[in-house]
Amino acid sequence: MSGAGVHRHILKNRRAASPAVSMVIITAATVVMVLVSGSYAFQVLERQQAAREFETVQKSILAFDDAVRDIAWDRGGSRSVRFTTNYGIMRLMSSSKSFQITTSQFSYTFTTGVVKYDMPSSYFTLGNGYSSYILGDESTVVSSLADSFGQALVKQEAGFASIALNYRVRVSQEGPSTLVGSTPINYVDILVIRLNCTDLSLGSGDFDLVAKNVGLNTTSYGPYPVGNAGTISVASDGVPTKSIQLDLENGQVMFNLIIADVRVST
Repeated sequence: MSGAGVHRHILKNRRAASPAVSMVIITAATVVMVLVSGSYAFQVLERQQAAREFETVQKSILAFDDAVRDIAWDRGGSRSVRFTTNYGIMRLMSSSKSFQITTSQFSYTFTTGVVKYDMPSSYFTLGNGYSSYILGDESTVVSSLADSFGQALVKQEAGFASIALNYRVRVSQEGPSTLVGSTPINYVDILVIRLNCTDLSLGSGDFDLVAKNVGLNTTSYGPYPVGNAGTISVASDGVPTKSIQLDLENGQVMFNLIIADVRVST
């Protein structure tokens, strides 16, 4: 074969190879694009599912609060609420929060457990500095029946979004004073729901969280002269102390500290 013929043969082979090489490149690029888009779509889907789970757990926390309040004053009562977690972790935290109740006559300190749910920021984030109560507010003590007994805080923390549930102190004045002999006595109830649990982390899956009343005890203090006994203050873990002013009639005052122990378990 002459030199010109060899050259034409090489050009012909190159032209024949070009479509095949192009097809390989296009196929490879398509595979890469499919893999990248598939990975991105999977991440988006996971985050959407995680966001739905976070919202659902909030509703379950509110339902669990209903269960706790239903059985808190029912000796031996028990109720459960179903939770489903796949992306976050439910935690039972024993003795996680402390309170100190103070009057001019006595003080009482107690610790309570906290029910908490954490979701890593890789799945879901609320935004830097986010903090909002879905139950109650930052106050450590309440006196109105319109105020929530529970505190449920939704918060963005370092590396995760969280929901934490615990209970604060409620002060209730039992109407007008009662005459005992010739002395009017004011009765004031100090109500505490104390969560008892062992430290536990619950991973993915469905489970029931159970609230059971395991104790209901009343301790009375007094009677004391009304004098300066018109204020009850409650302090808690770095939160500003909150005080309740009582509207007491002249005479004496009796304080009833009523503690409901609620065991939380699975």
